[in-house]
Amino acid sequence: MSLDETDDTYDGPSRSQLRRDATAIFKLAETLVTLTDAQLVRIPLESDLLAEVRRTRAIHQPIARKRETQYLAKLLRRLELEEIDAVRTVLDINKQQSHRETAALHQLENLRDRLIAEGDSALDEVIAQHPSADRQHLRNLIRQANAEAKKQKPPRASRELFRILRDLQSSAGQSE
Repeated sequence: MSLDETDDTYDGPSRSQLRRDATAIFKLAETLVTLTDAQLVRIPLESDLLAEVRRTRAIHQPIARKRETQYLAKLLRRLELEEIDAVRTVLDINKQQSHRETAALHQLENLRDRLIAEGDSALDEVIAQHPSADRQHLRNLIRQANAEAKKQKPPRASRELFRILRDLQSSAGQSE
C-alpha cells in the first residue's frame, strides 16, 4: 500500500478515549463507594455489585481501598451502557436533591440569623407563614441567642431556634 492510499476502516475508539472511559467508570465507582446505605438502595445495581460496593466501603487503608475500587470499576465496565447510564441518572437525581436540601438549610440559617438580628419584625413574618408557631417561645429563644452571642457562649439557643424553624418548615411541607 502506498502513502497516498488511505484505509478508511474503523479501528474502534482511540486509546485516549478508552482511557477517558475507564477513568469515568473509576470515578463512578468512587462515587458509589461514598454513598450511604439509604442512597445505595436506590441505585439500580445487581446484588453482587452492591455487595462489592459495601465490601470496598469497609476497607479503610488507602492503597487497599483504591485497589478494591479499581476492581469495582472493572466489574462496572462489564455492564451494558444502558445500565451505567441508569446508575448515573439516579446519582444525578440524588445530587440535585442534595443541592435542593442544602439550599433549603441555607435559607433556614438565613431566616434564623434575620430573627436574631431583627427580632420582632422578622418574627411577625414567621408567625404569618406558620400560625401554629409558639411566638413566646421563639421570642425567648431569640433573646437567649442574642445574650449568648454577646457573652460569647456556645450558641445553644440559636441551634434550638434553627431546629424549631426546620420542624415548622417540614410540617408545612407535609401539609401541602
